[in-house]
Amino acid sequence: MAFELPKLGYAYDALEPHMDARTMEIHHTKHHQGYTNNLNNAIAGTDLEGKSIEDILTGLDMDNGAVRNNGGGFYNHSLFWTVMNPEDRGYLSGELKDAIEATFGSKDEFIAAFSKAAATRFGSGWAWLCVQKGGKIEICSTPNQDNPLMPGVSCGGTPILGLDVWEHAYYLNYQNRRPDYINAFFSVINWNEVERRYAEAK
Repeated sequence: MAFELPKLGYAYDALEPHMDARTMEIHHTKHHQGYTNNLNNAIAGTDLEGKSIEDILTGLDMDNGAVRNNGGGFYNHSLFWTVMNPEDRGYLSGELKDAIEATFGSKDEFIAAFSKAAATRFGSGWAWLCVQKGGKIEICSTPNQDNPLMPGVSCGGTPILGLDVWEHAYYLNYQNRRPDYINAFFSVINWNEVERRYAEAK
């Protein structure tokens, strides 16, 4: 089975004014579709065909640029769309709240640390909140379409929250104001989904 572009689950304009409709549409139908198509082409006829994206990435040959870039792009965006929601977002609570407060001191300190990771990622890349087995969490960032599932990346574990800081994710609306885009992201986080991912990963 080839990988397919996942549906957003909400309209392209549903996250406005924080995420504009035109960017969302281009990002989903052009960028994510491109990663999906290129991933399928890269694994066709290889022993990676038929594996889950998680299995492909955790066992990745990091010298395989086509699978590294497009597999990462496919996975990263698939997570990105689900950790945002226009409504029924819930709020930070439960075991995830406890873990964030134990690690960072408070939700505000977590937001500051995550925002710094996103703002200081030079060039294109992602900021991540990851969880280890047992529930320990950490923040990191990765270049390009790398992610924490890949071998040898700066932080390990399972990503449960990710923010795309490639310019194509925000430039139409925010131009070079990446910090404004990062701040807007916190208005649309789907905490219900992040907490579900935390419970599953720990």
